[in-house]
Amino acid sequence: MSSVISIRGLVKRYGSKTVVDGLNLDVPQGAIYAFLGDNGAGKTSTIKALVGMHPPDAGSAHILGQDCWAKAVALRHRVGYVPERPRFYEWMTVAEIGWFTGSFHQNGFLHRFDDAVRRLGLDPKKRLRDLSKGGYARVALALAMAPDPEVLILDEPTSGLDLLTRRDFLSSLVDLAANGRTVFISSHGISELERIASHVGLLSHGRLLFTGTAENIKKRFARILLRSHSGEPHLAGIGTILHRQVLGKQMELLIQDPAPHAANQLRAQPDVTDVEESSPSLEDIYAAVMRNAQADGQGVTL
Repeated sequence: MSSVISIRGLVKRYGSKTVVDGLNLDVPQGAIYAFLGDNGAGKTSTIKALVGMHPPDAGSAHILGQDCWAKAVALRHRVGYVPERPRFYEWMTVAEIGWFTGSFHQNGFLHRFDDAVRRLGLDPKKRLRDLSKGGYARVALALAMAPDPEVLILDEPTSGLDLLTRRDFLSSLVDLAANGRTVFISSHGISELERIASHVGLLSHGRLLFTGTAENIKKRFARILLRSHSGEPHLAGIGTILHRQVLGKQMELLIQDPAPHAANQLRAQPDVTDVEESSPSLEDIYAAVMRNAQADGQGVTL
């Protein structure tokens, strides 16, 4: 599949601080790309470069083959965007902000906005200043969907939404991707994104620690639970241990690139019993990789 989003050597600085450091990233058509990372990792700065809010200090960012900075105005008719903290003219009603924004867009915007307002349970007559945080976020989602975008870029879009609204919204992203739309979503709700993400990237200190399909990334990790009745088991040669937790005689290991017969190697040791191997969740992988990134300043690169 061709890359709908393509980033090459992207650098973004604020003064002397580099927040995005030589980022390379590709997102294929129809993907739901989960862009993960702790606060300050550079996620929002990357997204602002993608939606043409600021130029890169080095490198490039392209969407649908167009330079995100040079063609920012044209791309706004093809790319929907929800910022982390949306801001509107709060004296307007929900209907008025749709009408106002629609004047900058092509035909059909207002009809699709009105439809999204109904689906998201918004009152068109309510003033924006009187909305809850979740209601405010739903207005931003409706505005992002109204251009009928080929690409949807979402920065913490479910913040403030109730559980059912979050679930419905995330399910709608799967439908968009099935119809060939591409979704790039940054969120702290890793467990929720795991249900829908086709691709994953983890950013730390402006650098991508890993990226790829969710399926292939999860295949590169294993969780092993075991019991050792006489101290520390022999762990050499079973793979890169990213996390080890001991509780009494029970040990839990999270391993990157485990040896093909890592569990059998442990079972063969005379004092080791109850060896169980399973696939870790994306959230467990994220936590282990980030823990190592904080420990050595770089982390693991896949």
